[in-house]
Amino acid sequence: MALFRSPASPLPPSLRLRRLLNTSRSKLSLRSPTAMASSSSSSSEHNEPLSSSAKLFHVPALNAHEMEQIADKTVDRYSRSYDAKRRGRGTAIVWFRNDLRLLDNEVLFQAWSSSELVLPVYCLDPRHFATTRYFGFPKTGALRAQFLIECLEDLKKNLVKRGLDLLIRRGKPEEILPSIAKTFGAHTVYAQKETCSEELGVERRVCKGLHLVALSSVSTSNELSGMDSSIDAKPQHASGISFKMGPRLNLIWGSTMYHIDDLPFSTDHLPDVYTQFRKSAESKCRIRDCVKVPKYLGPAPSTNDWGCVPTLKQLGLSLDQVKLGMRFSGGESAALSRVHEYFWKKDLLSTYKKTRNGMVGADYSTKFSPWLASGCLSPRLLCEEVKRYEMERVANDSTYWVLFELIWRDYFRFLSIKYGNSIFHLGGPRKVNSNWSQDKKLFDCWKDGRTGYPLIDANMKELSTTGFMSNRGRQIVCSFLVRDMGLDWRMGAEWFETCLLDYDPCSNYGNWTYGAGVGNDPREDRYFSIPKQAKTYDPEGEYVAFWLPQLQVLPKDKRHFPGRSYIQQIVPLKFGNIPRQDGTQIILSDRRGKSRR
Repeated sequence: MALFRSPASPLPPSLRLRRLLNTSRSKLSLRSPTAMASSSSSSSEHNEPLSSSAKLFHVPALNAHEMEQIADKTVDRYSRSYDAKRRGRGTAIVWFRNDLRLLDNEVLFQAWSSSELVLPVYCLDPRHFATTRYFGFPKTGALRAQFLIECLEDLKKNLVKRGLDLLIRRGKPEEILPSIAKTFGAHTVYAQKETCSEELGVERRVCKGLHLVALSSVSTSNELSGMDSSIDAKPQHASGISFKMGPRLNLIWGSTMYHIDDLPFSTDHLPDVYTQFRKSAESKCRIRDCVKVPKYLGPAPSTNDWGCVPTLKQLGLSLDQVKLGMRFSGGESAALSRVHEYFWKKDLLSTYKKTRNGMVGADYSTKFSPWLASGCLSPRLLCEEVKRYEMERVANDSTYWVLFELIWRDYFRFLSIKYGNSIFHLGGPRKVNSNWSQDKKLFDCWKDGRTGYPLIDANMKELSTTGFMSNRGRQIVCSFLVRDMGLDWRMGAEWFETCLLDYDPCSNYGNWTYGAGVGNDPREDRYFSIPKQAKTYDPEGEYVAFWLPQLQVLPKDKRHFPGRSYIQQIVPLKFGNIPRQDGTQIILSDRRGKSRR
């Protein structure tokens, strides 16, 4: 069934009044120069001075008990209400990667249906905590590491509720998984299929390691020889089955709204223009229904050492508590609670398209992106919730636009297959030759929010403080780094990789190649004018004053270009109105004919 834009339905008086009173802004940033972003804010958040108590926004704004209740109700809706037939035998391993959820998880369902015992495993790969390839930034910063810890804690809790547990081991998957498969006599390791080179390399090495495992014939009453001493396991070969061949790796697609097998073209022939892809997918593809997993998934194999979710200290990281901006809670329970909060409790979905370019608060956009990136939230479940909202409340451009942004997310993932490692290369998919600078002092000013341009500095401080930045902000800081500073776009992309809660390589590098003008679509080569963006999206300087409190004493019309009241501008702007340090402005003509916003 094709997606389409539903005609805007008249709003009931109560909702009309709420819309008039609610000047909040909201956005799902799948498409910004990185991954997907989202958020929203109430009228008191957006129009009145922010008190100290309003400076921290919890996402979702619910306590643990409320989140657990909402998650349980959502599980009831999206789980099998009857006993599914379980025809498999033996033990299957679920290798959790970027799919840290139970709902709409085909990997988990296939493992359950093909076995009598399911063993969920998560590998803390030390390479994820190493450094980036070109500029040596941490691959996973402390903010995203803390978010991951919370995701694992929630996953473990939810698995225990359903009769399983989560075996956590620190090390390389290609070393851990074959050892565990041998110990427990597993016949298959199920995992979600990934698309980028590092993840594909791990898949190949895991497959090779599993091929080297020769499982001996063992009955239920016998003990395995050569067990991994770190896993005090009690082997359970159900029904006395023996597996004389080594275990196999079964990779399952599950990260997109549109399934890769349902596309009307191969990824080699993927259109280079998003609009062409979207129109073709919407008209020719049907979004599959969510996979409904049984409520009870046990039993699990027995072991006395399931391992523990690590602390930040054990990962070699430290983090000050987030006290300003948005504080996201990790895990599937929090993700489902945010969907409930944004769609059903606050009724913000109906105005999403109008508010999505906001910058202050938690509700100007959906803020689903961190949970989508970690796999705590399924894009197909989001699609079904949008359709349910359209049936029960209203269908309009805003409800469609959430799906529109999810299609962007799909598109970047499919592009990563078509173009491979070129999305990480300086010239991008089009192999563009440009004379980029790698001036470290200039970059550090951008990274630390010391450029002299409040709109840039505020966005960069929000990123380093919270791990999040609005869709609009990502486009602006990307344009400034590339166009105005002339720096290598990969420096920005790798810094975003360090900081973002919602980092995933496909969306991050796909968006940065677009923003740098080296992406697959040559028309996506835009310059974002800081004066114009400031006037349009932060006209009273509320956002910059929130993150740069020294600007709060200035008149609102002086906050974006405060002259000598702020630090010196490190570079002049290429185009547009350029205020001098004394606050006056000069106008430069557009010497290059680029699309300006």
